[in-house]
Amino acid sequence: MAIFITGDTHGDFRRFKKEVFYEQAELTKRDCVICCGDFGGVWDGSAEEQGQLDWLENRPFTTLFVSGNHENFDLLAKYPTEEWHGGKVQRIRPSVIHLMQGPVYDIQGKTFFTMGGASSHDIQDGILEPDDPLFKKKCRQLDARGAMYRVNHLSWWKEELPSEEEYQTARANLGKHGWEVDYIITHCCPSSVQDVFSGGFYRKDALTEFFDEVSQRCQFKYWFFGHYHEDMVVEKKYVMLYKQIIRLKL
Repeated sequence: MAIFITGDTHGDFRRFKKEVFYEQAELTKRDCVICCGDFGGVWDGSAEEQGQLDWLENRPFTTLFVSGNHENFDLLAKYPTEEWHGGKVQRIRPSVIHLMQGPVYDIQGKTFFTMGGASSHDIQDGILEPDDPLFKKKCRQLDARGAMYRVNHLSWWKEELPSEEEYQTARANLGKHGWEVDYIITHCCPSSVQDVFSGGFYRKDALTEFFDEVSQRCQFKYWFFGHYHEDMVVEKKYVMLYKQIIRLKL
């Protein structure tokens, strides 16, 4: 059995083609590929999107993903939850599975703590409400000056950051495991790790501060995250992933 991990896909699954991800020739549905957020496969519900999800379902492996900040949380919320390997999940397809906020899963004999979400970096010029009578005018004005904005429930959701209840659930689940897991899978990373690779460019928020708490209290082998659109290792055990697909040594 094998576990692979990759970064943001944003609904583009070309990296999983046979000629790119050639290792899949020897995989089965017992093997997993984990996406560290911004999966983007549940975005607009279109026929094209459904076809892409069907294509992914037909890969020989099981796809797992945590949420990022660029997900349609309204659509995700329509999928029922179920128990899977020790925690709640949403099954988008039989073998395309959303790992939720704060569980500790037992996957192939290893423990994985997962916590998706991140603050969007492209909203400096605001969040527009689609039912605003001046919505179209505001869009034209913002577009004319190349502004960075998003639209509530169309391209931005407040659920991009966990709720207080989800933080408490995460602490409780880590507590049940004595604050010790094999691996951590998130979308963004601890504030202190952000500062190392960005020199303070990325702002801290409630989630990155929570991850600082986790990094200090929890024993783990490696922490994998996406979000920042680069592939690099930070301070030995924090692994930022984007397009690279790596295999865990189990």
